[in-house]
Amino acid sequence: MATAGRRALAGLWRSVSSAKRCRTELRPSPFLLHCRGLCATGETRENPSLVFRQLFDQSSFTYTYVLGDRQSGECVLIDPVIEMVDRDTRVISELGLRLTYALNTHVHADHVTGTGELKKRSEVKSVIARGSKAVADVHVDEGDTVKFGQFELEVRSTPGHTDGCLTFVLKNQGKAFTGDALLIRGCGRTDFQQGDPGRLYDSVHGKILSLSDDTQLYPAHDYTGQTVTTVAEEKKFNPRLTKPKAEFVQLMSELNLPYPRLIDKAVPANMVCGLQELMK
Repeated sequence: MATAGRRALAGLWRSVSSAKRCRTELRPSPFLLHCRGLCATGETRENPSLVFRQLFDQSSFTYTYVLGDRQSGECVLIDPVIEMVDRDTRVISELGLRLTYALNTHVHADHVTGTGELKKRSEVKSVIARGSKAVADVHVDEGDTVKFGQFELEVRSTPGHTDGCLTFVLKNQGKAFTGDALLIRGCGRTDFQQGDPGRLYDSVHGKILSLSDDTQLYPAHDYTGQTVTTVAEEKKFNPRLTKPKAEFVQLMSELNLPYPRLIDKAVPANMVCGLQELMK
């Protein structure tokens, strides 16, 4: 009996140990949990009513952003590309949203905005900085807000790449959309379209990197496969904007980059909201 009892206890111990090992092996690693948080590109934890999509154009390496309010159905689109309007409208429709504003962070030189084409299809209003001197339904300045449902985008003027560059801060949601002013580990060029490296440096440090360290930053472009960064990361790792201002100005003045391939077509079209018929 004693021997049988010891055998039964040993078997029970092996079963418990095996169950513990199983739970340990199935438990996600901290790295996996971190990746899951980064890759969840739908709704924020803070407010489940916020709909967020990051879309990409492979030709111009442009990010277009859909921001919507599930309760009201209203949404905005940031930096649409004309060739991708069919995709954008399909995504918005599938999400059950209604486009109210199409925003451009600046007058782009590498693609034609899709704002004009969107206006032909719906009653959407175009938005751009007053300082850009471009045609739009709504011109905004520093401190203005663009509302969609219960959410607001705060307008911050961040010139330097162009006179009319804007950063849109999604209030109380920890996100900002920086256009070409700040890229992931980089920044917009300053050698055309009213570019001014000193002004860009002040804009980025004063209006973007002054946000809370955990603010997520979404650029208008990326050429290396990255999708998002944070204020803390850029303050630590941005190889250009971590330099003193004088060094930054010199670096930007010596880049000697080729002009964008579509600049002669894109800039005139974007000055009239992508509505080329206005150019005639």
